[in-house]
Amino acid sequence: MSDTQKGNNSVYTDVILSSRVRLARNISGVPFPVRLNTLQKQKINLSIVNALSSSSFGFRAVDMSSIYPYEAVSLAERHLISPGFASNTAGKVLVLSEDERISIMLGDRDHIRIQGFADGASPMEAYRLAAETDEIIASQLKYAFDEKLGFLNQNPKDLGTGMVPSVMMHLPALSRTGEMAKFSLTAGKLGFRIRGSYGDGASSKGDIFRISNYITMGLTEETAIENLKSLSLQLATKERAAAEEFVKDITVKDRINRSAGLLKNAVLLSCDEMMELLSWVRLGSLYGVLDCDPDLISRLFVSMQPATINVLAGGKLTSSGRDEIRAVTVKQIFGE
Repeated sequence: MSDTQKGNNSVYTDVILSSRVRLARNISGVPFPVRLNTLQKQKINLSIVNALSSSSFGFRAVDMSSIYPYEAVSLAERHLISPGFASNTAGKVLVLSEDERISIMLGDRDHIRIQGFADGASPMEAYRLAAETDEIIASQLKYAFDEKLGFLNQNPKDLGTGMVPSVMMHLPALSRTGEMAKFSLTAGKLGFRIRGSYGDGASSKGDIFRISNYITMGLTEETAIENLKSLSLQLATKERAAAEEFVKDITVKDRINRSAGLLKNAVLLSCDEMMELLSWVRLGSLYGVLDCDPDLISRLFVSMQPATINVLAGGKLTSSGRDEIRAVTVKQIFGE
């Protein structure tokens, strides 16, 4: 690992890719979205968009029913919306800040779902962005709130703070050595959830995991965030220690170099294969086996997803067409 990464304990960007905080909110006196028709949802959405119009974040609203399905899926691939928000788009609106560090989903399971994003192990910064946005809306619209239950939401699990903080982590050594399964069991007993990067508990493509604190009652927002950060830093420390030993194995070094060779020479490259190869190469780049930029690899994890390639190409491509573009793009980047 580079000296910069070793000394960057406050951010841990070698292991912790990003942080996110999600706030679930509903408007007082209005039925939950599941009981509203499209016109009613549109009316509520408009009131929320108007409430945000005076913000300095430079928000723009996107009517989800007005974009192509692959564009909606691309937003989910980039983690700006949930996968469910990309389907059945009637009455749904996405509000994005200019820098895309704030994402607001309107008309889904709750009237409002605010997401704040930050780099590295910075869930408090992500919370600050979400909370500022929350305050802007709350200054003009009254939230459904109960003194005992907290914020009222369609899913009882979101009662209380209505907040779910999470971090995205790249954990190739713990994943490959089988330690992640053990850690997941322990974390689950403490109120944390560990899933694949796109929300599927059975899928961790590219050895990327999302760790979240799903306890929303009995804790303040600050305590929940600090608990998550503490756990994620412990996990990052375990990953670093495991990786230091893991890459000493000659067969692991061989796998890393073979993965780099495939990325440089492939003519067709599926998404699953790319995620697998990039994970090995990123591991090698962090621990001196290869000379390449781990941050660039982190961006490729997202930018070369299927629907996002369609968006870059300006239209829906065949599977082989996407695989060809993916191979050419990755090859050019690694060539440089």
